[in-house]
Amino acid sequence: MKFIRKNIFNALFVAFLLIIVFVPDAKALLIRGLMEIGLYSPSVNQPSKTAMDLGGIRFQDINGKNVDLGALKGKVIFLNFWATWCPPCRAEMPSINKLYTQFKDDKNVVFIFADADGDLEKSVKFMANRKYQMPVFKVTSSVPDQIFSGALPTTVIFDKQGRLSFRHEGIANYADKKIVDFLNKLIVSD
Repeated sequence: MKFIRKNIFNALFVAFLLIIVFVPDAKALLIRGLMEIGLYSPSVNQPSKTAMDLGGIRFQDINGKNVDLGALKGKVIFLNFWATWCPPCRAEMPSINKLYTQFKDDKNVVFIFADADGDLEKSVKFMANRKYQMPVFKVTSSVPDQIFSGALPTTVIFDKQGRLSFRHEGIANYADKKIVDFLNKLIVSD
């Protein structure tokens, strides 16, 4: 009888691991649980702000509206590169959506969620199916490696002068009070 129980336990454990490995939403749910207990808290202690020329870095939304980062000087820019197939991206989406809803009416902050799938319609549908309100864009120009080098998810925040103030590769809880305070500080500073 012990041998059968042990086999059942092992089979369930293997099934659980396979689900985590092969089902993106399951992996995202596990990661989201780890975020809730305090793991994946982003560090906002950036050593120095890097001045950059953001002109010519362009994005386009599903309606054809173009955004050039250089034209957003005077605004704080929250830029997130993500993909629908990426479990860490899926895991951090609820926290980013919470942050977005908190700041969406603030005219001093611009949010850009850059689709790395290469399929803007699929990404917009993904957001709508999950009832996320975040605006999705496709990249229509080259992006310097110091902003995005290919790791997903990647989030960068620029201050009002267009300086790179925050950059994080990998998952993070963007509903964390440290990020909210950091954005508020960037909004009031000149």
